[in-house]
Amino acid sequence: MSSLDADFTRLVSHLDYSLFIVTAAHRGECAGCLIGFATQVSIHPPRFLACLSIKNRTYGVAARADTLVVHPVPEEAEELALLFGGETGDEVDKFARCRWMPGPGGAPVLAALENWLAGRVLERIEFGDHVGFLLEPIEVSAVESQQPFTFRRGRWIEPGHEP
Repeated sequence: MSSLDADFTRLVSHLDYSLFIVTAAHRGECAGCLIGFATQVSIHPPRFLACLSIKNRTYGVAARADTLVVHPVPEEAEELALLFGGETGDEVDKFARCRWMPGPGGAPVLAALENWLAGRVLERIEFGDHVGFLLEPIEVSAVESQQPFTFRRGRWIEPGHEP
């Protein structure tokens, strides 16, 4: 690792940001994963960017899907964060271990997470080892404000796939 890479890693290790669970479906195949790279990127028109690791099984399904569902993970949903961040869909049916319902475009909506947005994929942008999905919100559930489950709190979760 170069000195610049080490300095960058040290700098970003001090950041703390909300974690999200992204779900997708394509031709009856469902997938979902825990992500940390996500943010609103426009007010008018409303746009949201969710970035998925190219090593993740969910990326393969999302790459073919027209709609993604982004669930902000609240503090009290540690078990879901562990399921969607610490297990891989290559080995475990995550959706058999939680309650969910089909949402827009067939993408799973997790029943335990009342706040979520479904977005139409407008563009896929390569960012190195992640691909950003630019989303146009098509349906939103905004029930209440909750304390987020953050990166610092979830960094102990062993990724289901190699980083």
